[in-house]
Amino acid sequence: MTTSTTVGAPQAPAAGRRSRKKTASAPTGTDRIPKPSQGWYRVKGTDLKLRRVTTILEQGTSKGDALTFWAGNITAETAMDNLPYLVSASLYPEQRTEAYDWLRRAHTRKKDERKDVGSAVHKLIEAQVLGTPMPAELLTDPELTPFLDHFLTFVEEWQVTFEASEMVVGNEDEGYAGTLDYLLRSSLIAAALADYFGTEVPADTVFCGDTKTGGELDVKGVYPEASLQMAAYRKAKVAWLRDGTKVPMPATFWSGVVLHLRPEGYRLIPAVADDAVFDAFLTVKRNAEWTSGLSKTVIRPALTLPATITERAA
Repeated sequence: MTTSTTVGAPQAPAAGRRSRKKTASAPTGTDRIPKPSQGWYRVKGTDLKLRRVTTILEQGTSKGDALTFWAGNITAETAMDNLPYLVSASLYPEQRTEAYDWLRRAHTRKKDERKDVGSAVHKLIEAQVLGTPMPAELLTDPELTPFLDHFLTFVEEWQVTFEASEMVVGNEDEGYAGTLDYLLRSSLIAAALADYFGTEVPADTVFCGDTKTGGELDVKGVYPEASLQMAAYRKAKVAWLRDGTKVPMPATFWSGVVLHLRPEGYRLIPAVADDAVFDAFLTVKRNAEWTSGLSKTVIRPALTLPATITERAA
């Protein structure tokens, strides 16, 4: 039960007399899979829009001072590594402005670099899981080679089989959708989680899985938001298969696993995604709706005295 992001070809128009009023044909094949656009997943053939899970997490949660400190550290490191250039540029107004803009965007460049690596690694993993050709430009990138090697080691060591990869799932009642990394089975993961949580986990249990590529092993890189995201996917009601067929979301265990991939190795991290975490996700969703919607309308322009009061004062 695997899916990809391939879009099907449009249907040819039916033969016969054309109606004066143009009507869109019902989507078929892979065109039935909702596609992300501007923070939403739009379900073709309907007016339904489902808010994107990652957008919900971006708008509804905040790591507080952590991101501020991170951005400050990146800027300071960049400045120290480029002192000669900054000192020289400070002597000339035009170069000073250019250097200032370059330095203040240091954390943005770093974030984009990490995002690019993460996206590339996900493409390699998807191709590996689905058994499709891997993009040649990614396979020849030396920066990505250790990530793929460690992923293959993870699959071999934990004897993993995959049920789905990059599958769009949604909960129309709660109004959200997203693309999960993969569903997997592993008797070794089942045994490890059973031992860790002190509960029974059948060997053929299906687990939600996610891959993270940032941070450092055993230090940082897997944050609580990963559990919120996984809980949202677990509690989806429907899923779209690779051919566009809409099916009920498969049942999964209440804890998923996050594969933390780094050039130096990997770690498999349990991520609790039970009912309590899902309730927390719904709270985050409401907060995101406040942040992106209602909050923009509640503070109005300053009041002015009524004209009659002004005239009396005059």
